[in-house]
Amino acid sequence: MQKENTSEEMTVDLDLEDGAHVTCAVVTILTVAGSDYIVLLPLNEQGQNDNGEVWFYRYFEDEEHPEQEPVLEYIDDDEEYEAVGDAFDEYLDTVEFDEMIDMEEEEEPQ
Repeated sequence: MQKENTSEEMTVDLDLEDGAHVTCAVVTILTVAGSDYIVLLPLNEQGQNDNGEVWFYRYFEDEEHPEQEPVLEYIDDDEEYEAVGDAFDEYLDTVEFDEMIDMEEEEEPQ
């Protein structure tokens, strides 16, 4: 993973099975049923996401060797994938709620 200097956003570079190389923005890391999962937003050459699609992967860090790159694994199990999707939906609801609260606080007269 690397941190881009311009926007301070974390990105991950992936080499896909078809040989394609994709840079993804890290949306969040979720813990579901005791396992960690990373949510990635694939970006095009201009650094934008064209369709709002996100990718979920299992996420592992070596706590004994923090200098090593984290490991990402595909999620093959449909139930596991659905549980991560549900957790991400809850995360989005929380983020949207927090944004609404922030907007209301900005609008309140002092």
